[in-house]
Amino acid sequence: MARGSKAAYTSKQKRKAEHIEEGYEKRGTSKKEAERRAWATVNKESGGGKKSGSGRGKKESHASSRKGGKAGGRASASRSKAARSRSAKKAAATRKRRAS
Repeated sequence: MARGSKAAYTSKQKRKAEHIEEGYEKRGTSKKEAERRAWATVNKESGGGKKSGSGRGKKESHASSRKGGKAGGRASASRSKAARSRSAKKAAATRKRRAS
């Protein structure tokens, strides 16, 4: 099997990677980088490609997903109201500029 082939992954893992990739792209990451990060996350959480069969699986760890959500909230909460507001206004301006 060629390097980079996704044949060994389950359909659930492929869906998961696609969903993660969309999230990164929505936040402005390039297509290629988003795909790389998505598969890295799937590999970290599920231990790579899975083969079918009773008793062959291992539990998935969702630590990286949990950590990402926690870190984002903590970073925002530690900033002042003025800094958050300034950042939100800047983001809104960027979205408006890119939409037109």
